[in-house]
Amino acid sequence: MLTPCDLVIIIGSSILLVGYWINATTQDTPSQVVDPIAPSRTQEDAVLPTALPQSTALQRKTNSALRRYTPRTPGLRHLIRPQNDHLWKGRPVHALTFPKKGHARGGRNRTGRITVRHRGGGHKRRIRTVDFDRSAPGQHYVERIEHDPNRSAHIALVRDAKTGKQSYILAAEGMRAGDVVTSYRAGLPKELLKDMGDSVDMGVIASKTAMRGNCLKLGMIPVGTPIFNIAPNKDSYGKFARSAGTHGIIIGKGEDVVQKEMVKAMGDTGTLDIASLSQEQLIKFEKAANYVTVKLSSGEIRLIDKDAIATIGVASNANYKYTSLGKAGRKRWLGIRPTVRGTAMNTVDHPHGGGRGKSKGDKVPVSPWGVPTKSGYKTRPKHKINRLVVQERPRNQGKRRRGYA
Repeated sequence: MLTPCDLVIIIGSSILLVGYWINATTQDTPSQVVDPIAPSRTQEDAVLPTALPQSTALQRKTNSALRRYTPRTPGLRHLIRPQNDHLWKGRPVHALTFPKKGHARGGRNRTGRITVRHRGGGHKRRIRTVDFDRSAPGQHYVERIEHDPNRSAHIALVRDAKTGKQSYILAAEGMRAGDVVTSYRAGLPKELLKDMGDSVDMGVIASKTAMRGNCLKLGMIPVGTPIFNIAPNKDSYGKFARSAGTHGIIIGKGEDVVQKEMVKAMGDTGTLDIASLSQEQLIKFEKAANYVTVKLSSGEIRLIDKDAIATIGVASNANYKYTSLGKAGRKRWLGIRPTVRGTAMNTVDHPHGGGRGKSKGDKVPVSPWGVPTKSGYKTRPKHKINRLVVQERPRNQGKRRRGYA
C-alpha cells in the first residue's frame, strides 16, 4: 500500500526524468550542417563523364553540405554558408599578394566623380596573384586550399616539384591538399611519349592527362569533359568560367566535323579527290578544323581555338550560389552599398520617380540615365557580329517569365 508521500516522490521523479529528456532532445547547437537546396547529387556526378579514368582524386566525393545557424541573433536566422572546413585557416603567402589600392574611393575616378555606383567601405583586402596562364610545365603539389576574398571560387597554393616555386591557381571542385596537378600547355613530356611507343593516341593521352586540376589544350580534351578557366585563344590566359561552380563542356570538335564531311564527299567511290573541292570548301574545312565547340554555363555556345588552354573539372565552391548573407551589414563588409529603387525617388532623380502611387507607370525599365536595363540590354552594334559565337545565351529582353516579377 503506497502512502501519499511515496506517491508524491514517484510523480516528482517522473516529471524530473521527462524534463531531462526534453532538454536533451531540444538542445540548441551553434550551427548545423544540412543538405543543400540543390539536388542531392553532387556536382561531380552531374557533369564528370564516365568515360574518363577515375583516379584517386576523381573518386573523392565533394562535400556539398550547407551550414545553417541557430538564430541566437537576428543576423544568424537567415545566414546560410557552404561548408568548407577544408580551407586554410591562416594567412596567405605574403610574397604572392599585394595591397588593394583605391579601396576607399567608393567607385570614384581620379576627378572625384562616381563612375561605379553602390561601392564603398568594406574590409581591408590584399590581392592574390593567381596564375591563370599555367605556363609552368611539370608536376605541382597542392599544399593547401585557401579562401580568396576577391573572388567566389577558392584558390590552391601549389609548389613546383622541380623548382620549389610557389604559386596560386584556381582550385577545382574536390581538389584537396596532397593532390598533384600538371600543366601540359608547353606540350606532352618526352616520358609520356616514350611510354606510348612514340605513337600519339588521343585516347591514351586522355587517360593519362585528363585529370581534375590539370591544364591542357582544348584539342587534347575528350568531348563531354567539364572544363573551367578557359582561354579565348592560344596566346591568352584563362578568362571564361572562373566563378564558383561555373564550367564549360566540350560538345564537339572541328576535326570530327571535317572528317564527317570528307566521308560524305567520298560517297560510294571510297576515294576523295581534293581537286574536286572548291576553294570555299577548303577554307571552310581548314577553319572548322582549328576550333572546338564549347557550351558555357550561361548557355552560350561558342568556338574556341583548339590550341587554347583550359583546366579539367568544375570551379570550386559550387554551392556558393546558395549563400544567404543573413543581414545588410554583411553586405557592407563586402564593400557594397545599398541600392535604392527608382520608384522610391523623385522625378528629378530617376525616370521612374514621382507620381501619386508606387508604380513606375507603363514604362520600360531604364537606368537613371534612360538606358534600358531589363535582362541585359544589348549595346553591341548589329553590324559587329562575333563570328565565334554559335548560339548566344538566352535572354528574355524585358519579357516577364512565369513565376518571376
